[in-house]
Amino acid sequence: MPAAGLRSNLVTEWDLVCAARWKVPLEQTTHLLGWALGSIAAGMACDRFGRRPTFLVSLGLAVPLGLSVALAIDFVMVLVARLLFGAALAGAFLSLYVARLELCDPPHRLEVTMIAGFSWLAGELLLPGLAVLCRDWRVLQGAVTAVLALLAACWWCPALLLESPRWLLATQQLDRARRTLRALAGSGGRGAEERSSTMAELEALAEQCPQPHYHTVCEIFGTRVIWKNAVILGFTAFIGSGIRHCFTRNLAPHLPRFLPAYFALRGPEAAACLFLCVTAERCGRRAVLLLCTVLTGTASLLLLALTQYLLELIVLMLSVLGVTASHAVTMLSIFFASEVLPTVVSSFSPRRGAGLGLVVGANLVGSAAAPIAAVASSRGFFLHHLVFASFAILAVLSIMLLPESQGRRLPHSLQEGESQRRPPLFRRPPREDHLPLLAPRGIPHDYSRIVPSAQRALGSGRGPAGPPAET
Repeated sequence: MPAAGLRSNLVTEWDLVCAARWKVPLEQTTHLLGWALGSIAAGMACDRFGRRPTFLVSLGLAVPLGLSVALAIDFVMVLVARLLFGAALAGAFLSLYVARLELCDPPHRLEVTMIAGFSWLAGELLLPGLAVLCRDWRVLQGAVTAVLALLAACWWCPALLLESPRWLLATQQLDRARRTLRALAGSGGRGAEERSSTMAELEALAEQCPQPHYHTVCEIFGTRVIWKNAVILGFTAFIGSGIRHCFTRNLAPHLPRFLPAYFALRGPEAAACLFLCVTAERCGRRAVLLLCTVLTGTASLLLLALTQYLLELIVLMLSVLGVTASHAVTMLSIFFASEVLPTVVSSFSPRRGAGLGLVVGANLVGSAAAPIAAVASSRGFFLHHLVFASFAILAVLSIMLLPESQGRRLPHSLQEGESQRRPPLFRRPPREDHLPLLAPRGIPHDYSRIVPSAQRALGSGRGPAGPPAET
């Protein structure tokens, strides 16, 4: 594919054309499957062993696996190496996502996540330039692996990535949590309010046994609200990525060359990031997710029913709108899940790492719809479009059951995760206040004036009518 900047690639290396052309989408599907499996496995590892060790191990494994892709001697070895390489990259992505979120205070969570999204997008925009410089797919893979090796060497410095204090608090490793919070306080990495709140939680747990604690499997039966939130957000992430192929297929005739198509499809992704930056903090996560899902479903239904009767410009505009809205649905579903899932650690109940791994895995399974559809060419496209358009309408109804997480602390325990309730749609929920309803313990209470004050109030309300009648 010389238009992509590479003189040699997988297609030219093993002659994947004509009868063997189905192997190209097979390789793409295998890589996405590796990402999905790696997300689920890394989510469980994050909750069991910590965010920082999972990130470092995943990034360390990505280096030799990337080299194995570059040195593959046959197509089967490429498939296996790409599967494992995708799993390692997914582990690094997910563990860093969770750690970054838990180190932020509520007003800055969305801002920091969207900055990371723009950084990811910048890397995607630089990748074609790197391909032009390398000219060979093996050299390109080696260059990407060298960058990963450099990042792995840098991230081993403890000051660059600290362990999440929330995970340490959930596993009752109080001494490590105190040291991490002191380091964060010295660097100014957390807001004073959030830092003092976490320190108060640490002091409350200090009286208990400071040994790592893991919840039992039986607690899964009491987490109906948490599981409901995880299933709904995984479903919306799956729809947002799976339905995107229905829109990009309409854009393909207008972008026949690889590089213009590649850069043009990054535009809606950047627009979705910018849209979430502007709206999700002002209007709330649930309302914006509902709006984007409605736009995705509406554009899909219009294209499904009226493509043959609409002007080409209208079809193009609906397709661009659908791609942008689907990107926003996917990004916001993942971010929303990271805010509503609790930090607790257990074997099967959805906590933040494992629950977010399931949501990201569902997103990647939906992304595999595009290469799978490419295997069958245009056959079955109408059914694929119809199924995902129907799912989008069902997702609109499901989103109404979600809570609102804007401006709220991350849920820490199963009880906090289960206490989240659905607020009214068109009325913003009140932000958390930290004023106690009762006076703290140890403060003396003086009730001596209550009885005289009550007698005076009753006496002034009686007036000249005399004493009240006996009952």
